[in-house]
Amino acid sequence: MLEKGARILVIDDEPQIRRLLKVSLTAHGYEVDESKTGQEGINRAAVFKPDLILLDLGLPDVDGKSVVAVIREWSTVPIIILTARDQESEKIEALDAGADDYVTKPFSMGELLARLRVALRHAVIADNAPILTCGDLVVDLVARHVMRGDKEIKLTPTEYEILKVLAQNIGKVLTHKYLLKTVWGNAYNEDTHYIRVYIGQLRRKVEENPAQPKYIITESGVGYRLMTGK
Repeated sequence: MLEKGARILVIDDEPQIRRLLKVSLTAHGYEVDESKTGQEGINRAAVFKPDLILLDLGLPDVDGKSVVAVIREWSTVPIIILTARDQESEKIEALDAGADDYVTKPFSMGELLARLRVALRHAVIADNAPILTCGDLVVDLVARHVMRGDKEIKLTPTEYEILKVLAQNIGKVLTHKYLLKTVWGNAYNEDTHYIRVYIGQLRRKVEENPAQPKYIITESGVGYRLMTGK
């Protein structure tokens, strides 16, 4: 998918936000459509077939999390949610419902454009790809081994499962709940200390400087994401 010329659907009830996003994104080469309610946005998503959706959580008719859930019934299009600073729990619930990323209002266009580029760049990575590449990290799902450059990294089974899930969702924010459920199962969905311990172990193995990680990035209070290490 080409980043330039990608189709962006903005679902937000604030006219000034829609206007700002349409002008700015169009100027950067994106094709933009907009909706001011959740239901209208769901309908436009089906007709416009966007490459990415920008979704405000505070919509006048339906909850933004419900919009995510409905769209996820039939589409894997990247969804970046726009949240206010006091919407921490709703932001996490939206991510658990299937959103890919978030930007907190007020946001800079530079930050938003960077998040757009990441989401669009990695939207075409298939979950069943046999080899996943992240910078100089390579995760071979068939052989179940991990390389950094020309060096093989020895991981425990749990460390490997966490890295595999992160690599299959490269660039996407994965919440603590999602990681716990995926790696350990439903019985452990509140035990966030498991994640912290294993992420620390993983960083010591895959990062050049674990204190300043460039691959496994913490989203404070939310979860983690795997970046390309640039």
